[in-house]
Formats: sequence, structure tokens, C-alpha cells
Amino acid sequence: MSQSLEATVIDAQHLHLNKPILIPAGSTVLVTLASPEEAERQSWLPLSVQGLAAAYGDDEPDYPAKLVKEPNPDYQA
Repeated sequence: MSQSLEATVIDAQHLHLNKPILIPAGSTVLVTLASPEEAERQSWLPLSVQGLAAAYGDDEPDYPAKLVKEPNPDYQA
């Protein structure tokens, strides 16, 4: 089972989880430290995925070539 969550460092030996986890006491967990920049980048990823899904989703209409005002000369179909 793999799950990612955020925690606040209390001191060198304690973390405060931002939301509870349902695992038995005494379980071993793996903690991966992320720099503040990486944490911010990770927080933007779901929004990026959502935007791309909306722009390139299955319900996106298929535009005919006659609507293209300036064709890309490097495009290869």
C-alpha cells in the first residue's frame, strides 16, 4: 500500500500528520523529505493534470483543418 500525505515537523523525532492514517500501531512507515520548492511543485501537479484533462479530454470537439488560421509547418500527422 502506498499513500502520500503531508506532515509538520514538531522536532527532530516527531511529526504531526495533517490528516489521520488508518494503520496499526507499531507499523513501519517510510518518510521522504521534500524541499519546500518540491512540495509547492507537487501541490500544483493535480491542477495541471486537471487542466490538461479538460483541454485534451475525450469530449473535446474535433476541429476541421479549415478552421486553422496559421498551420504549423513542422506538424506531421
